[in-house]
This record gives sequence, C-alpha cells and structure tokens, in this order.
Amino acid sequence: MSERPGNAVKVQFGPDGLAPAIVQDAADGRVLMLAWMDAEALAATLETGEVHFHSRSRDRLWRKGETSGNVLRLRSVATDCDADAILMTAEPAGPTCHRGTRSCFDDDSGVITAEPGAARESTPAADDRGVINSPSQGFAWLDTLWATIASRASERPEGSYTTRLLDGGVDAVGRKVTEEATEVLLAAKDDATAQTAAAPRETTRAAVSGEVADLLYHALVLLAERDIPPGDVIAVLRSRHQQRA
Repeated sequence: MSERPGNAVKVQFGPDGLAPAIVQDAADGRVLMLAWMDAEALAATLETGEVHFHSRSRDRLWRKGETSGNVLRLRSVATDCDADAILMTAEPAGPTCHRGTRSCFDDDSGVITAEPGAARESTPAADDRGVINSPSQGFAWLDTLWATIASRASERPEGSYTTRLLDGGVDAVGRKVTEEATEVLLAAKDDATAQTAAAPRETTRAAVSGEVADLLYHALVLLAERDIPPGDVIAVLRSRHQQRA
C-alpha cells in the first residue's frame, strides 16, 4: 500500500473514470463504508478535507453527509499496490450508514442515536451468542503506542523518556507504575468529591483521563522491560472473560 501527502495522490481510475474507495475510522481502523471516486471527488476531498464520492445513481459529485450532517473528516489517503483502489482514514461526525449504524457493514442492532456532531453512542445489543456489541472505544490505537515503545526498547535512542525508563530497569519502571496508580486514585477521588458536591467536573474528569493515560503508558513500558508482549495480557483477559461467560 502506498500512502502519500494529499497533493501527491496518483490514482489509476478505471475505464469508467471510477475507482473503489474504502473508508476506515481513524480511531480504530473499523471499515465504515465502500463507495466510488472519480478525479473530481478525489480533488474535492483533498481540497476540503471532507470525503466526497461520485454518486453512480445520480451521476454527480456527492459530499458524504451533505444532507444528514454526518460528514467524514479526512485524515489520510492511500492507494493499493496497483494504485487502482483508494483507502482513506477519517473521523466520522456521526453514523456513517444511512440506516443510522456506525458502519455500512453493521447490522441494524448497532443503530446510533446521537445527533450529528454529538458523541457517538449506540445501544449495546447481544448477538445470537450472547456477546454484547458495544461502541468501539479506539483500543486498536494502543497498537501504535506499543509499536513506539517496542521500537524504543530495541533501538534505545538518546533523549527518549522511554529509553531512560528502560535503562533504569524494572525498579525504575515499577516505581513509575506505582506512582501513576496512586495518581489515578487521587484524581478519581477528586472527581467523586466534585460529583457529590454537584460541582462542574470537566477539570476533574480530564484529570482522571490524563492519569489513566499515564498509567497505561507506564504499564506498557513495564511489559517492554520484561519482554512480555501485550498480547499475552489480552489473552489472559480473554480467557477469564470466556470462563465467566
């Protein structure tokens, strides 16, 4: 796959002037939809930063979300090895499918009820195996963070905070995990106090998110220091979930 800056995208359109275009959610890689682009649609997408397609039924340029408001904000564009198919990542402003689901590949149990531009929510529904289908939280992005940490562990570049932690060994990293866990508790208690007092919680909620982010990062660094892939942790969680299901 070849990914290029917007003004350098070269596509081999078919005899009909079209190329298939797949859109993934930039948050976690979930495939949202497949449609068709021509040169005009690609140019409009790159110029405006909002995904456009060519409507084959209406034979005209079509801005995704032009009537619903559920636009797709472009984040990257790539082509496949033959440059005759387009892959985009985007941030959706609401449900992508006209049925109200997050993805055109979802069934109707995942209908999203939030208004365009609001936080994306869907009513969790169980499939025929009893598994709850909840809205994605973007956990797939942790693979990107882990890849960076693993790279620091193998290359040890100078000036990197992760490198300094790893060079300190298990004690240095372990101390940071303990410290950050304590910070999570303190931030959570501050948020609970604000909630009890019916006070504004924007600051305290942001503090909890920030401290949990620090804890997750340092926990991953600890795994790297011990040469334990996060997949082993996921396997334990999955096994426990299956045992209790």
